[in-house]
Amino acid sequence: MLEPAYQADVVIVGAGVAGLAAAHRLTSAGVTTAVLEAAPYVGGRMATEKVDGFRLDRIGQLLSTSYPELRLTPGLDALVLRPFAPGVLVHSDGRRHRAGAPLSGGGARGALGAVRALASAPRPARAARSPRPVASAGARTGAPLAGAVGGAVDQARLGAALGRLAAVPVQRLLARPELPAARALANRGLPARTIEGFLRPLLAALLCDPELTTSSRCADLALRAFASGRLCVPEGGAETLPELLARTLPPGTVHTGVRVTSIATNLVTTADHGELRCRALLVATDARAAADLLPGLRVPDFHPVTVVHHTTDEPPETGAFLLLDADRRGPVAHTSVISRVDPSRSPAGRPLISSTVLGPPPQDVDTAVRAHLSRLYGMSTTHWETLAVHHTAEAVPAMRPPHDLRRPVRLLAGLYVCGDHRDTSTVQGALHSGHRAASAILTDLGADPVRVPEPLPRCTTATAEAA
Repeated sequence: MLEPAYQADVVIVGAGVAGLAAAHRLTSAGVTTAVLEAAPYVGGRMATEKVDGFRLDRIGQLLSTSYPELRLTPGLDALVLRPFAPGVLVHSDGRRHRAGAPLSGGGARGALGAVRALASAPRPARAARSPRPVASAGARTGAPLAGAVGGAVDQARLGAALGRLAAVPVQRLLARPELPAARALANRGLPARTIEGFLRPLLAALLCDPELTTSSRCADLALRAFASGRLCVPEGGAETLPELLARTLPPGTVHTGVRVTSIATNLVTTADHGELRCRALLVATDARAAADLLPGLRVPDFHPVTVVHHTTDEPPETGAFLLLDADRRGPVAHTSVISRVDPSRSPAGRPLISSTVLGPPPQDVDTAVRAHLSRLYGMSTTHWETLAVHHTAEAVPAMRPPHDLRRPVRLLAGLYVCGDHRDTSTVQGALHSGHRAASAILTDLGADPVRVPEPLPRCTTATAEAA
């Protein structure tokens, strides 16, 4: 419990990844910092439930090995990322098509390598007994490949487009006209089959936006990350990332179970722990909680996400792939045998299948998901055991155009705000907004500011049109 007379240079409200990242920058600069979290645990929406030895993510956003902040954030040196290897499967026209992982080194070479591995794989009658057609699909490179994106020419065009996207400077990318992602894809000169069979389901998974209403600039950033890195998840579950950040802060920095009721630039009032005086205050909660503390702060729309976790005695034989559904004939947007990607998420010998539903879920979500998974994996799911169904109505802030990728983190001297609602709606965006806020605080306090890498420059609609 906090003592009522406890003082700190900076109080941070919220122990999500944005607030914890800011705390690292501030404490590294010698600024005394107190992080107050209402929940009994850190991480916010990056939460993992434990059930009978399984580690079940509540949202399970996909990360990329190319996210700069995962390398630059203090405290994440011990973070282990588990990539989907060898990559992605796309279920289209009743068949599975394989997209291999980008080559090491990323860039255009990685993007082109991923698309060259796209190949048609006939769906076996019983996938558990007949996995070879899927596993060997990417090896048939002697003849033109008829995959989800079309023939060899279409694959080459897609590979070239991803390669250019991976190599283009971010400033030029953000100067492109801003449209909803679905409309922007239609204007890229790629065949409809390529878009619907690969790019649309991929972007829906990356953005948690099934209708692709997201700003085309944010969509391009997501595709750029895919082209130059590998899709991955944190070892041990989503909670590992914020727990690492909290554990590596100075002892006594983070206080859980402390509910803040009101704030000022130099004073924080809590429900059960008295008042806390400070020199500056940073609100690092989700968008709605931030607006409750800061009346007038804009609350964005949100994309709902539902994650359903199953286990079974006879798991699908799809390897450590991320399986996307291009047909959209059921509620599941993507699914994986996540225990093959990260074995630490399940007890030894027990498979864990995690499936994500984007948008409002059907009324009987588990029944609908089971039926859809039966088609996607080509096997019966009748006897699968449901471990958990996690529905988060406000899972991911929407990034519809016009979307400011660098919303202000400094409201006035002494009062700041950060989170994925101030940046891009990703873990990368949350971490970077925390670093921007910490830099602004240090400047205003007269401390030596910690240099914050700027992977994405601020770009307004006016400058984009001028460019």
